[in-house]
Amino acid sequence: MKPINLAEKLAQLDAHWSPKIVGSFNGHDLMVVKVLGEFIWHDHPETDDFFMVLSGELAIDLPDGAVTLTPGEVFVVPKGMQHRPRSTVETHLLLIEPAGTPNTGDPATAATKTRI
Repeated sequence: MKPINLAEKLAQLDAHWSPKIVGSFNGHDLMVVKVLGEFIWHDHPETDDFFMVLSGELAIDLPDGAVTLTPGEVFVVPKGMQHRPRSTVETHLLLIEPAGTPNTGDPATAATKTRI
């Protein structure tokens, strides 16, 4: 057993909006992802959506406005709430969600998550 170095894991990523699993606990995936630009509006009917900014800046559009996160900040979108993450600079995130949760809320349009 050894610690997970998130910076080393993020250095392996080339594509934006393609989360990679770096660990797991209690049935949840720990994932890192690089983002830039806008993602799609979506929701997760069965689970909350956890975001932690490691570097950069992330805005999360919500029905009543936007929340902006900077490094070290966490935000949880409640289950069933429409939201759209976006960034104007490359931003690195830690995501935590139940294993198998589709990143778009829809398995048909979700990115395939692999472990690195």
